[in-house]
Amino acid sequence: MRRVVVFGFGGIALGAALLLGTVWAQQGQTPAGQMPHEQHMGGVRAEQPVVPTLPGQDAFGAIQEIVRILEADPATDWGKVNLERLRQHLIDMKEVVLRSRVKAVVVPGGLAMDVTGVDRTEQAIRSMVIPHAVELDGMPQWSAKAERILGGVRLAVKAKDPDDAKTIARIRGLGFIGILTEGAHHQPHHLAMAKGEEMQGHGH
Repeated sequence: MRRVVVFGFGGIALGAALLLGTVWAQQGQTPAGQMPHEQHMGGVRAEQPVVPTLPGQDAFGAIQEIVRILEADPATDWGKVNLERLRQHLIDMKEVVLRSRVKAVVVPGGLAMDVTGVDRTEQAIRSMVIPHAVELDGMPQWSAKAERILGGVRLAVKAKDPDDAKTIARIRGLGFIGILTEGAHHQPHHLAMAKGEEMQGHGH
């Protein structure tokens, strides 16, 4: 009789354990002190390495972008590619943007700017500003002219319509550095340089 009772309790305990196991499985839980297998594996999968995305230097990043474009284009003629030419242009951009001196004077219809520097900066000013004036002069509402002066370039930008107060205010508000960003030719110019192609009016 005692064996039957013990067996009965054992059967009950076994049934309870099986029932609890089923409930834990359905609820995604495990007995105390144990981590669910999915959670453990998920933690392992979540530990992915963090990879930086910034190139660390703006000119390097610009060249890296061009290289990716060239490599993605099956028509790229690697015999003509000239990334050193692009690098020199980016150096000129840095010289003009950060090291040139600008003296701006309000003139009827717009702004006149004497942009000057020494050594590499003077050379960079002439290489960039004179061709840029050609681009600006082709814009619908602006006229632009650049002439060499001692140490650099005098850039005059005016509204084509002398009564266009909005355009005049825009030119004066932009100033030299804002005007230098105008036009959609910069990025295509960089790609053309890297490909070894010529762009009309540019000295690089």
